Amino acid sequence: MNADTQSADRKAWTGLAVLVLPVLLVSLDMHVLSYALPFISNSLEPSSSQLLWIFDIYPLMLAGLLLTMGTLGDRIGRRKLLMFGAAAFGTASVLAAYSTSAGMLIATRALLGVGGATLMPSTLSLIRNMFHNAEKRRVAIAVWTGAFAGGAMLGPLMGGAILEHFWWGAVFLVNLPVMALLIVLAPLMLPESRDPNPGRFDLVSAVMSLGAMLPTIYGVQHIAQDGPSRLPVSAILVGLAVGYAFIRRQRSLTEPMLDVKLFGNRGFTASIAANTLGVFAMVGSSLFTIQYLQMVAGVRPLVAGLYALPAAGAAMTAAALAPRLVRKVRPAFVVGLGLLIGAAGFVVLGRLDGGLGVAALVAGTATMAGGITLVLTVSSDMIIATAPPEKAGTVSGLSQIATELGGALGISVLGSVGTTVYRADLKDSAPQRLEASALDSARDTLGGALDTAGRLPDELGRELAAAAREAFTHGLQVAMYTASGLLVLMAVLAAALLRNVRLGKQAPVTRPVAAHRAGRAQPRHRTDEHESLNR
Repeated sequence: MNADTQSADRKAWTGLAVLVLPVLLVSLDMHVLSYALPFISNSLEPSSSQLLWIFDIYPLMLAGLLLTMGTLGDRIGRRKLLMFGAAAFGTASVLAAYSTSAGMLIATRALLGVGGATLMPSTLSLIRNMFHNAEKRRVAIAVWTGAFAGGAMLGPLMGGAILEHFWWGAVFLVNLPVMALLIVLAPLMLPESRDPNPGRFDLVSAVMSLGAMLPTIYGVQHIAQDGPSRLPVSAILVGLAVGYAFIRRQRSLTEPMLDVKLFGNRGFTASIAANTLGVFAMVGSSLFTIQYLQMVAGVRPLVAGLYALPAAGAAMTAAALAPRLVRKVRPAFVVGLGLLIGAAGFVVLGRLDGGLGVAALVAGTATMAGGITLVLTVSSDMIIATAPPEKAGTVSGLSQIATELGGALGISVLGSVGTTVYRADLKDSAPQRLEASALDSARDTLGGALDTAGRLPDELGRELAAAAREAFTHGLQVAMYTASGLLVLMAVLAAALLRNVRLGKQAPVTRPVAAHRAGRAQPRHRTDEHESLNR
């Protein structure tokens, strides 16, 4: 290795350290709010629907805009978009911290989602263009995935530590120094990259991608909260119709925002599906485990955050092991094994009742996090390996859509399962002498039940609180077993779809230039190493 190559490698690895900052922060911001929700409830008094939107609007906006922002980064430059996103994210963080109403917090969380949507595809696409060697890129993506998964696990710890000493808005203000550091270091440490011939930006497709995502998730959320009704079902149908029209439009365009032909690649499709379901299970479970620690086990926020450390360690260890495993073992085995390990973790979480308590929670979350992170590391690499360097932003955006959509659906679907069980159980087990209005309030959420119990006479309040905690734990068990079953099914499917996929070096891939570009100068493709993904 000559001096120039060594210098380029050092700069690439230093740049990766800079890229980890926004990844860690965006992941933290998805989860740091979890422990702040009770404090926000006391301060802003949101309705149950508003509380759900406060939590969910951030990942929803991320999911809706990621594809658009990834395409935009390919056009204007990924580093430039990253710096713009850092400024927007920091500004929105200040507004969120000083929100004076539930509506204002929902709006500012939406702005945070817009800022986050500019950060995530930029980081992964920059990695695609900074590391041209397949082995080194795989290690870089492992670091990237470890930061994302570690942030998800460490978010509760950071939130708990902050809430021990400050008001709830401080969980947003921690974003500011990180975003300032990113703005300063990005021009010094990161190379600019863009598509040399991006073609025309399709605004109609951008609007349609958002129009497909938001109504669909809105409908799922409200069905999870209130059960099926005309409005949420109609919203889902509208979202699916717009999504179908979006796909039809992409098929008809010479230069589509999303190349739907990618889904003809079995390795790519299986990777997207495994990525989505893995995050679905991981994020959906956090909705229950955080409430269990705070409202059932009764631990302080900081202590509850400490219980997440083993899971963070397991996630980072799995991310580090993944590149070594896929050198010797087929992706089908690694992904399938990771999904089965994650499923085993959910079985342990389903045993939270029966005297195991917090010990089962720590063991289950650590096992689940290790298995799911193994899957995310391998699948993220296989997804980004399909992209030529000039289109890395678009494919990175699609990868992150799978991640964010999986998280939003996990909260909605698993939350719906748990809520259904909770309400049915509490209806049967609540004290008979409880007034109907108090029972209705208690059946809304566990937090509502404990708040109602606190306003009742001592004995009646204790009976209601005990019944609510027992009903919530039963709902948690059913949701965890549901997640476990889905992961087992995905393991079987992934093994079938990936059985012929090997990660190995092959000749450089060149892409034909569209007919209408024939008169343009064709970009020279760098020598690059791609993965052999079965079609």
